[in-house]
Amino acid sequence: MSDAIVIGGGMVGAAIAWGLLRQGLAVTVLDGSDEAQRAARANFGLVWVQSKGDGLPEYAHWTREGAALWPGFQDILAGETGISSGFSAPGGLHLCMSEEELQGRRDLRARMHNIDGPEAFDMQILDRAEVADLLPGIGPDVVGASLCAQDGHASPQGLLLALHRGILKQGGRILPCEEAVAIRRTAGVWEVQTARGRHAAPTLVLAAGTGNLALGRMVGMEIPVSGLKGQILVTERTGPRLALPTHKVRQTEAGTLLLGDSKEPEAGSDDRSSGAVIADIAARSLRMFPWLSEVNLVRAWGGIRTMTPDSFPVYEAREDLPGLFAANCHSGVTLAAVHALKLAPMIAAGALAPGIAPLSSRRFDVPTD
Repeated sequence: MSDAIVIGGGMVGAAIAWGLLRQGLAVTVLDGSDEAQRAARANFGLVWVQSKGDGLPEYAHWTREGAALWPGFQDILAGETGISSGFSAPGGLHLCMSEEELQGRRDLRARMHNIDGPEAFDMQILDRAEVADLLPGIGPDVVGASLCAQDGHASPQGLLLALHRGILKQGGRILPCEEAVAIRRTAGVWEVQTARGRHAAPTLVLAAGTGNLALGRMVGMEIPVSGLKGQILVTERTGPRLALPTHKVRQTEAGTLLLGDSKEPEAGSDDRSSGAVIADIAARSLRMFPWLSEVNLVRAWGGIRTMTPDSFPVYEAREDLPGLFAANCHSGVTLAAVHALKLAPMIAAGALAPGIAPLSSRRFDVPTD
């Protein structure tokens, strides 16, 4: 028996569990095996604001709040565990390889400024010379970029390790290889049956990524999630080469360079690396930074990330299923701080705030003629 059960020990579930423990709840995390298809494997590690919420202002607000919370969030985690999440926010660049793409970023900037005004969103459009001043060595095909001062990056693996250590230090339990096989509600308590035993709590959070589709159906909730495969390349360590992260190439605090990413909805559950996609990522990265030809690739990996129909998060809480919550998103790193410090207190209080109501699946219930 616990105060809350979180199904899923990945980026989203771990952040919520850690936040629930800070609210004084006794928390059990039911996690999968080491072979589980964790989104952290294919997460590029950006804490990205500039393109989040185009078409859904509430998501823009949520993302901006999350990015603003990240510095304090990392400080709390590092102080508690001694583990760095690798976060820094020097600003971020979306490099454009054509005038059409650059015009698209200008149009995006105008739309995003309409959400709370320019004072809430610091995005600039840079020409080629201005980009070259920030990132020497860009390729001849780079025509410009958008720069957002609120953008940054972090280590997905470092973040996940810190969250797991933080959960344990606060007295939470993380139980591996405890996949749910049945869920029911009895006498005001949610019961989760696994192959190893039964767990119960008045609050249940479904945060198992693409696994939420099957978990939701166990309780009569249709959660619109699917898998999106992504692949990333990693280079050897080098001296400082990139002062700012870009949307496709960034340098980690360890000195390696990450090159990404791909979007492969047709891959199903196959998370293996593939030669054709590796070649495509490498070619695109070389167009942006020709000096990468002098740097050795050391590994590549793929992973299955969670996606919703419109790419925005889905947070569920229904009156007919009291105590049950579901959290689903593609941006587990960007939103980690807001999940831990804002969403978890809502769950602990028993209801989601009205401000994130548009982020439920009800937005897909549009009547058709």
